[in-house]
Amino acid sequence: MNLSERLNDDMKQAMKNQEKFKLTTIRMIRSSIKNQEIELKRPLEDSEVLDILSREIKQRKDSLQEFEKAGRDDLAKDVAAEIEIISVYLPQQLTEEEIKLIVQQTIQETGASSKAEMGKVMSALLQKTKGRADGKLVNSLVQQFLQ
Repeated sequence: MNLSERLNDDMKQAMKNQEKFKLTTIRMIRSSIKNQEIELKRPLEDSEVLDILSREIKQRKDSLQEFEKAGRDDLAKDVAAEIEIISVYLPQQLTEEEIKLIVQQTIQETGASSKAEMGKVMSALLQKTKGRADGKLVNSLVQQFLQ
């Protein structure tokens, strides 16, 4: 079962169980997926759906930070719950230690020795960590190792 089918099944189950918040969140995700399918004029592959899920999580994490800064705990709570629901569909996230190891290996593989070669390292890393690590964390670790 691919991710789109899984989202569809979970949406139906949320309807049956009358889980309104989960249903709304899944509908928002499916809407983003459907918009992308319309734009590309074809069904999305799982990797493309993962990209959309990662983007949605990133947007919500940014919103969560802003809501917490503004003291809007009510909105922060809702966004945190959405993040939890969406995270179920992402692959297991890498720990910071695992990311550090991957960063070190990739730097050695690419032969990068300065920040000028950061783009080469990041493009290789994004393939290895796609959907499993936060891009900001990966970027900061690469900068740290290339100093």
